[in-house]
Amino acid sequence: MARPAPVSSRRTFLQYIVGAGIGAVAGGAAHGFLYERHHLELTRTAFPVPGLPDALRGFRIGVLTDIHRSQTVSHGMVVDAVTMLMAERPDLIVLGGDYISWRDRRYVHPAAEALAPLSAPHGVIAILGNHDDDRDMPAALAANGFTVLKDARTRVTIGNEALDFAGVRFWTNKVTELAHVLHGALPQTILLAHTPKRLVEAQQLAIPAVISGHTHGGQIVLPGLGPIAAREFPVIAGLAQRPGTTIFVSRGVGTIYVPIRVNCPPEVAVLTLEPGMRA
Repeated sequence: MARPAPVSSRRTFLQYIVGAGIGAVAGGAAHGFLYERHHLELTRTAFPVPGLPDALRGFRIGVLTDIHRSQTVSHGMVVDAVTMLMAERPDLIVLGGDYISWRDRRYVHPAAEALAPLSAPHGVIAILGNHDDDRDMPAALAANGFTVLKDARTRVTIGNEALDFAGVRFWTNKVTELAHVLHGALPQTILLAHTPKRLVEAQQLAIPAVISGHTHGGQIVLPGLGPIAAREFPVIAGLAQRPGTTIFVSRGVGTIYVPIRVNCPPEVAVLTLEPGMRA
């Protein structure tokens, strides 16, 4: 059974700055609670994949992650994200994990129910996060017709070309473990990993692309200081390119520890694939 992630530093920092009124400006906390955490943004970006066949150029992937359905993240907040993504009509949808918080099984079926309207021509692929259990949540997602990857791969055929997606558990973090999942994969493979820390192993294994979440973009981003609670991650939010590997990290939809976002609105993303430069 998965263990909770070691998050004491993130949690302590987020709780401290909220308790302190985010410095001396209590109004910032009120804004983050009342407005910004509900101010969902749509991100559309090109996603360069090294070695991608030109025939796959223009394939669009919708990304929805870290909804954290809970007492503080309502059904309506998740439905708004689903509605926004469906309006974009992506070719395929990726769900990046953390559908609930603290494995609270009361929200497993409400989370799955809110996500149920998601559909795309090439399907919906889901992975799990550190807040998800290994049985009930994947079963609820699978009941929606979603493909749930737990250290597994799936292949999508687009015309005469194919694209592999490899999804790993949160605690799958050794190069040898990832190599086992990727054995037999196509050169054009996208790794779905809840935490962007897997970028390191992806580069070592010459995986051309990674899609992640987990960081919430820092959730609270202070002027002049940045996302202090998320500095442990190689990429905190958005698109980044490293030699041979491109990664996109979504800011996610929900919140954790404190129901506040500051300078870091929730996000639904649509990635448009294009060939990228090899290392």
